[in-house]
Amino acid sequence: MSTTKDPGSSLFFRLTIDGESLGDWNGCDGLAAQVDVELREEGGNNGHVWQLPTRVRHSNIRLTRPINENTVKVMTWISSVSTGIRRPTAQIEALRANGELVARWGLLDVLPVTWTGPTLDPAANAVATEVLELAHHGFTGSGGA
Repeated sequence: MSTTKDPGSSLFFRLTIDGESLGDWNGCDGLAAQVDVELREEGGNNGHVWQLPTRVRHSNIRLTRPINENTVKVMTWISSVSTGIRRPTAQIEALRANGELVARWGLLDVLPVTWTGPTLDPAANAVATEVLELAHHGFTGSGGA
């Protein structure tokens, strides 16, 4: 029997905010960072142009899943923003179907920016899903599996 891991196996994502679980999610996109670069030409140096980093930009992260009992926790967290902005840390874990950890991303200063609930149409033959979009100020050093 082979002990190699199947890299194509389906994953799910677990979101925790300051240690409190907001449940498991089927989809996660937007885990990205971009370094802005300023170009500087040096007089007398025609071999290259210096590329100097200026700032790091982080895209918003979108998590999707069918609505479930944890949807209430998401709504409670979003509602708490109106009583004062507190930017907690978050952790997203990518897990295999058997619960084995594949990767982990820590996020700094997280803020929920959008929540979209399901379209409740009795004529539609689709799963009722929710989408949570998070803004953040960068990744922590606690990544990896």
